[in-house]
Amino acid sequence: MQRPIMRQQWLNLLFLHWGYPPETVQKTLPPGLEPDCFDGQAWVAVVPFFMCRVRPVGLPAVPMLSWFLELNVRTYVRAGDQTGVWFYSLDCNQPLAVEIARAGFSLPYEHARMRARHGLMIDYHCHRYGLEEAWRYTYRGDGLPRRALNDSFETYLLERYHLISPRRAGGFFCGRVAHAPYQVEAASVPAFDSRPIAAAGLPLPEKPPDHVCYSREVNVEIFPVQAIEPPAIQMAPTS
Repeated sequence: MQRPIMRQQWLNLLFLHWGYPPETVQKTLPPGLEPDCFDGQAWVAVVPFFMCRVRPVGLPAVPMLSWFLELNVRTYVRAGDQTGVWFYSLDCNQPLAVEIARAGFSLPYEHARMRARHGLMIDYHCHRYGLEEAWRYTYRGDGLPRRALNDSFETYLLERYHLISPRRAGGFFCGRVAHAPYQVEAASVPAFDSRPIAAAGLPLPEKPPDHVCYSREVNVEIFPVQAIEPPAIQMAPTS
């Protein structure tokens, strides 16, 4: 039985989701993956949040190393019977975390300059190295915390406990995360930026997000990735 290798806290998560035609998302995925859809649509999210107390199991959190910011762009995919989160990018302002995640989890982390300020609103900024544009999000929770209802659209979007990432040798890695179900609430979002989606190679959304929510805090355990093979391609018989 697998044991966790890391523990961390995720704080002040803002989830911004847009629906896309499955064929649009399919064009951005490697062979062996397909969109995991809800109600006939694929879904793409931008998620800014705070990473806190990040440390290997059995070791304490370290000032300057264990607290940083992250902004990810993600969709939901299926590799055969396995579903999971597929990350287009994960911007981060902790260089060591970027290199560890790239090497240990095969995730597309990006170095970025990031800052966030707390007040009546969270004022969150991200500037990825190599890009001229910078992205800004101002937001706060705006309601009573609650769990997503079972089998709901919100459960489909949020309660994801596996990630899928590419293997250089072919096929994919699958990694498990464990945490209590999110406590979510409505969000007030005076400013947001959808351009990280365009940076991932998808069409820039022309409308506000289809679904928005906020979660204050969740404690997370991270497990090692394991190799999985893409589903076999069925070849048509030749005459």
